[in-house]
Amino acid sequence: MNILIVGCGKAGSILAQTLSNEGHDITVMDTDSEVVTELVNNLDVQGIVGSALIARDLKEAGVEGANIIIAMTASDEANILCCLMARKLGARHSVARVRNPAYSEQMVFMREELGLSMMINPEYQTANDIARMLRYPKANHVETFAKGRMDLAEIKVSQGSFLDGLQLAAIAPKLGLHMLVCAVKRGGEITIPDGSYRLRADDLIYITAAHAELGKLYKKMSDKKHIRSAIIVGGGKIGYYLVRQLLELGIQVKIIEQDRGRCEALSEAFPKASVICADGTSQEILNEEGITTADSCIMLTGIDEENIILTLYAQKIGVQKIITKINRSSLMGMAESMGIENVISPKETTAELVLQYVRAKQNSENSNIITLYRLADNKLEAIEFIVRGGAKYIGVPLKDLNVNPGFLIAGIIRGSKRIIPSGSDFLKENDSVVVVTTNRKIASLDEMFSN
Repeated sequence: MNILIVGCGKAGSILAQTLSNEGHDITVMDTDSEVVTELVNNLDVQGIVGSALIARDLKEAGVEGANIIIAMTASDEANILCCLMARKLGARHSVARVRNPAYSEQMVFMREELGLSMMINPEYQTANDIARMLRYPKANHVETFAKGRMDLAEIKVSQGSFLDGLQLAAIAPKLGLHMLVCAVKRGGEITIPDGSYRLRADDLIYITAAHAELGKLYKKMSDKKHIRSAIIVGGGKIGYYLVRQLLELGIQVKIIEQDRGRCEALSEAFPKASVICADGTSQEILNEEGITTADSCIMLTGIDEENIILTLYAQKIGVQKIITKINRSSLMGMAESMGIENVISPKETTAELVLQYVRAKQNSENSNIITLYRLADNKLEAIEFIVRGGAKYIGVPLKDLNVNPGFLIAGIIRGSKRIIPSGSDFLKENDSVVVVTTNRKIASLDEMFSN
């Protein structure tokens, strides 16, 4: 597909790399000539120096022949106007990054009345991800499929836990749970396992299950209590969205933020939360505000290094659940090597959402991609498809299908019914199917099966 990306900051640059690697024809546009030159030199993309708000520049960038334009500048208003102009100039679909909470409340109006195909709020989506992680303290990450009917969780096998040394075929009978271990990360390698696979301590395992079944698993795995209190260091946009969700979950929230004006706005918006106007990177402040007794800490300052240091301190004093925002991809590997497991990245979240949308548009004639998540340092994908009528695999028991290596059907949603599949299960038209794969460029469900 011909895709024009306008605005090449952190999120725009990672999008250009991700979509270029997917084989799309990418053109990038930014007002900063150095940024454009660097992307053109390092990626298989074309580049134009220009403004999102000048029709002449958009035309020079090829907007008239673009299948999708993605506006990622620092200004919400510029992104919205850029998409409106692009649609008038001939772009078929438009995606705008819109971060202002006030605009987020009228997304439906903007899509339906202004013709924007998609609006992305990275901070809101990141807050959703954090809230899910706090619901399940044992999980490093939790993703949802089929409009929330099924979860996929990343969990680390602890030394001496009942999972350590257990064969996968024995898990369901032993626990009495309907769940599936669909992938394992061990020593940097990803495996799609079968029932004979035996787990070891420090394995990262990826499990699909319904909400209730996942909750039962966590209770069996750990003596950790539910999260009842949270300290948020940093009261920016992610913090704003997160506070609202945590209060709705009944979690006591304390926000530490340096900017007085921001503190006043948060206090007015969330009278049930405690807002502390102070330096959250101060050890004295953290101790005074009760970090030693908090169930969870979420590090959301604007500086990755600060978030990492705060996380290491919280780990040292034994905080039960710690979530760390890291934007720079180069720091993520280092953070993992230091034992920082619960990492979130708004720009990675943005890339996932856009990639999901692009694939859905590209494959609208085939088995439609509804949801897509990249896991395990982008080495694994979990994709939700809708089964189209007439497919050759409909009605055939899964054990009788020739499944290509590196693929696994991790879940089937049929109406309100959730199925953790066995060999005797089969697919029906309009089923929602969750596939886990190490093939990062799967375009349709058909590619999972060989003749």
